Amino acid sequence: MADLVGIAEAVGAGVDVVGVAVIVVGALVVTVVFAVRLRRDGGRLSGAYRLYRQDLGRAILLGLEFLVAGDIIRTVAASPTFTSVGVLALIVAVRTVLSFSLEVELEGAWPWQRRRTTRPPDTPEV
Repeated sequence: MADLVGIAEAVGAGVDVVGVAVIVVGALVVTVVFAVRLRRDGGRLSGAYRLYRQDLGRAILLGLEFLVAGDIIRTVAASPTFTSVGVLALIVAVRTVLSFSLEVELEGAWPWQRRRTTRPPDTPEV
């Protein structure tokens, strides 16, 4: 059983590393893309900056998902106590609030307020 806990701890730590890497690499990539857009648009910030913030937010959201997954793996793998589950719940709650805030920032609406289509876009209305 101790081997499984050690493996799960290592997997959780690996998932955390992936989450941090996604955020760092994502930030670097979107910064380079921002610089290219800025140069292409002749130094006008308005459109390039808005896209930069959206792309950076998406990278952060994806990284946060990995970080939450790593926390869950480690907490469930180790002998879960009320304290460790409570700490996990607090971490997940904070990261969920961050995710929702970023989502609202990116999309301009709460996820449940977005318009949903019930038919594929190529299907004509009857």
